[in-house]
Amino acid sequence: MNKKSFTPYFFVGPHLILFAIFILLPTIYGIYASFTQWNLMNDPVWVGFDNYKTILFNSDSTFYTQFKNGLKNTLLFVVLTVPILIVIPLMIAVALEHKKVKMKGFMQSILYIPGLISISAAALIWSLIFNKQLGITGNIFGSTVAWAANQPYAWITIIVLTIWGGVGGNMIIYRASINGVSKDLYEAAEIDGAGPIRKFSSITLPSIRFPLIYTFVMTTAGAFNVFGQPLMMTDGGPRQSTHVLMMYIRQLAFGHGESIAGMASAMAVLLGLVILVISALQYYVMNRNAS
Repeated sequence: MNKKSFTPYFFVGPHLILFAIFILLPTIYGIYASFTQWNLMNDPVWVGFDNYKTILFNSDSTFYTQFKNGLKNTLLFVVLTVPILIVIPLMIAVALEHKKVKMKGFMQSILYIPGLISISAAALIWSLIFNKQLGITGNIFGSTVAWAANQPYAWITIIVLTIWGGVGGNMIIYRASINGVSKDLYEAAEIDGAGPIRKFSSITLPSIRFPLIYTFVMTTAGAFNVFGQPLMMTDGGPRQSTHVLMMYIRQLAFGHGESIAGMASAMAVLLGLVILVISALQYYVMNRNAS
């Protein structure tokens, strides 16, 4: 066999090995653990669908209440952040393509830098900004609100942090996609008298259809896995109104007291199914409307 035929395997092989070790095998074992009673110390004990029945149908159970509240707060976070993380980066990317905009590379870098900062460091920065004694909201704007302890202010702090750190990544994808659109199309549209809005709707959007679908699906999946922002900014409060599902999963599996990893795994599997279904629906709807 020709040695060159092995070349693709040298490139793909390491990725497949790492994927199998760190993603595939843990996922399979996590699904298995969801059907067991397990405390991370002793051997898992098979209980079948008991964990799922408790989470989904036993309204007297604490786990039912936690899953319901966590999923509700997670869905609220998705609804509040995903549209903004799609629209604002797209608007910025389109604006940076305008001929009159100067220092495009510098502005793009400034907008992208927040995405490189860790959630914990970014949360510390914004917690100080929103602090009513030390932050600019109190000292400059005269706000006396304890942001993390009251609603809707607690959600506002989480959303601001998320958008601040998430805009740059999608903007880079959109800018790269828009740069790939033929300039001849825009020149022809200008000759025909098309304005900026018409060029955006008739040329830009159809040309970046697949990047738009990709960012929509991936941003939604990432929002469902939110954890760091509500943990660092509000610690799930006030009154667990920002306690998202991933926080409950971590608390059950690795919190104080005896671990309830089997129940936590069941919640994680259900969350994964929700993400899978919603992502598939998004892809189907957007791809059908774009075709």
